[in-house]
Amino acid sequence: MNIILLGPPGAGKGTQAQMLVESRDMIQLSTGDMLREAKDSGSEMGRIVADVMARGDLVTDEIVIGLIREKLQGEKRGGFIFDGFPRTLAQADALADLLDEQGETLDAVVEMQVDDDTLVKRIVGRAAEAAAAGQPVRADDNEESVRRRLMEYYKKTAPLIGYYHAKGKLAPVDGMGSMDEVKAAIAATLDK
Repeated sequence: MNIILLGPPGAGKGTQAQMLVESRDMIQLSTGDMLREAKDSGSEMGRIVADVMARGDLVTDEIVIGLIREKLQGEKRGGFIFDGFPRTLAQADALADLLDEQGETLDAVVEMQVDDDTLVKRIVGRAAEAAAAGQPVRADDNEESVRRRLMEYYKKTAPLIGYYHAKGKLAPVDGMGSMDEVKAAIAATLDK
């Protein structure tokens, strides 16, 4: 089974992806992790990624698709979870073409629906708790930055909701519950 976890920053996509890795033996394809792994690998693709990142440029869609292609050609286990990709309609089309080329299908797009104000309070609150405990805090985990990240999500990524709805792949899940409640809702969706 191949799925996309879709939702705004801080919705819990990474946490839920890890739970799916543990419960369903799926492989999480996080673009950030893949880029760091490629950069450190010494492979030809890794050298390209390292060069782009060293210049401070954004990694192109073609590079990300190339990294995903490499992963799809490897071990499959319980399927793939796309976490952080696609982020745009062009990337969604590129992923569809790649899956088709590899003889793979996209089984579901789990949209983690959250309330923006609650999400902002949750992220800022967690950052304050971490800071009080002497733990590292992301520099952009403040209200202004979180709201800016949400605006970017709505401008660039939210159009994917309609795109996947039209393809009959969208599976909305209430992302406001506890981790276990969200996990159960995702499991129920995937078991259909």
